Amino acid sequence: MDNDLETIFLTALEENQDRLLRISSSYTEDTSEAQDLFQEVLINIWRALPNFKGDSAISTWMYRIALNVSLRHRAKLNREKSRFSRLKSLTIEQVVHDENESSDKNKLFFMRSCIRTLDDADKAVITLYLEELSYREISKITGLKENTIAVKVKRIKEKLLNCIKEKV
Repeated sequence: MDNDLETIFLTALEENQDRLLRISSSYTEDTSEAQDLFQEVLINIWRALPNFKGDSAISTWMYRIALNVSLRHRAKLNREKSRFSRLKSLTIEQVVHDENESSDKNKLFFMRSCIRTLDDADKAVITLYLEELSYREISKITGLKENTIAVKVKRIKEKLLNCIKEKV
């Protein structure tokens, strides 16, 4: 049976690892931290695989785990940051424009930067939307109704557009 689980895991991972990594990456700014979070997602998927009932596509189930692990990670970071809340000044990251980079690369950088400013619920919805999941799939993962997803996506797009305009 372990051999069957391993085959299922490896096949599902091969088909979904890029999306899983992007979901994990959207909850952290540091590349190595994103890799660590991705590894944590994989461990959680492996541990939960024997309990997968097949009520949804395995990819949908994996995205839900990735989202939950990422949200727990974010909550842990927020708790750690709150310990240092005595600092009264805010550090504002300055965006440096490299003239050698293409406009598309800058837009992608700004988009990621703006996505990181969203609250966790909006970040979850837009990340899954950008992964080209249907409203139905996003609904299954987040537990929100499809109509709510549609409205949220529209509002989040407006927020992101405004955020990018401010940065450019």
